[in-house]
Amino acid sequence: MPKPRKDYINLTATPYYHCISRCVRRAYLCGKDTLTGQCYEHRRQWIEDRILFLAQYFAIDICSFAVMSNHIHLVLCVDVEKCKKWTTDEVLQRWHKIYKGAPITQKYMQGENLNPIELDALSDYIEKYRSRLQDISWFMRALNEPIARKANTEDKCTGHFWEGRFKSQALLDDTAVLTCMAYVDLNPIRAQKAKSLEDSDHTSIQMRVKAAMRGQQPESLKPFKASTSDLVSNTFNFDLKDYLELVDATGRIIREDKKGALSEKETKILTQIKLSTTQWISLNRCFESTFKGAVGRVKKLTAFYHKQNYKNRVGITASQRYLEAG
Repeated sequence: MPKPRKDYINLTATPYYHCISRCVRRAYLCGKDTLTGQCYEHRRQWIEDRILFLAQYFAIDICSFAVMSNHIHLVLCVDVEKCKKWTTDEVLQRWHKIYKGAPITQKYMQGENLNPIELDALSDYIEKYRSRLQDISWFMRALNEPIARKANTEDKCTGHFWEGRFKSQALLDDTAVLTCMAYVDLNPIRAQKAKSLEDSDHTSIQMRVKAAMRGQQPESLKPFKASTSDLVSNTFNFDLKDYLELVDATGRIIREDKKGALSEKETKILTQIKLSTTQWISLNRCFESTFKGAVGRVKKLTAFYHKQNYKNRVGITASQRYLEAG
C-alpha cells in the first residue's frame, strides 16, 4: 500500500522537494506523437503558464522546472513563514484566484455583513485555505487538474491523464537542492531536445539566462544572490553567475558525452557544496535513477529516515558514493 503523502513531505525536515508528474496515457503530454503524427507541442505553454500563475498565489517558490514530452519536473520550496504573515483578506484573495471558494468567503470578500455563526465558519475556512496554500499536494493538484481537463477536451476522451500520484523527493541539504535543480534544468539537453540553455524551451534555466542577459532575475522564480555582497532575504546562498556558468559547462559535457572537465571558474559552487567534478557530472546524468527517495548527505538522510520511522533506508549507499566529500 502506498505511504500517505505526509510521510514523503515533512516541512520540519526540509522545505525543498523535487516533484515529478507523468502522463499515464500513450498520448503525449507535449511534443509530437510519432505514431499518430499529432502535435501536442502547444501544451508546454499551458503548463509553464500554469506553474508561473500558481507561484504568484501559493507560499511555494519555484526553484526550477522543466516541461518534457510526457512528464514535468519541479523543484519547489515551501515558505511557511510567509504564509503565516498573510492577513485574512490576503489568504482569501489568493485562494479565490485559484478556486471559487465557499459562499461565505465570497460573501465576506464582497463586503457583506456576516452573523456570528458565519464568522466562525469563515475563520475555519481561512485556516483551511492558509494550510492548503503552503501544501505541495494542493499545488500539484491545482497544476495538474486543469491541464488534464484541457487535454481530455482536446483529445475528446475521458479518464486519467496523469499517473495517480505525483512523485516527490525530499531534498535535505544544499548539495541535494543544487544538484537536483541542475539535473532538472538540464533535462532537455540530456534528452537531446536542446543544444544549449538558451534553446531549452519551457524550462526555468532558459528564463534565468534570458533575464540575466538583461541584468535581472525572473520574478516568478526563487532568486539567487546577484553578487557576493547581496544580502536580500529568501535567496539561494549561491551567486547566480556561478550557477549559470556551472550548469552551462555541465550541459556541454553531457551533450558531447565527455568526461568531467570543468574549469576552476566553473567549480566555485562545487567547492561550496564540497562535491568533486566527477560526482557532479555523474549525478547530472543519473540523479533520478540514483536516488529513489529522499536525497541528502548520509547524516541528514539518516536523521530524516529516523524521524519518519522508515525501516528501509533507501539511498544511503548512493549518498556515500555521490554526495560525501569527493
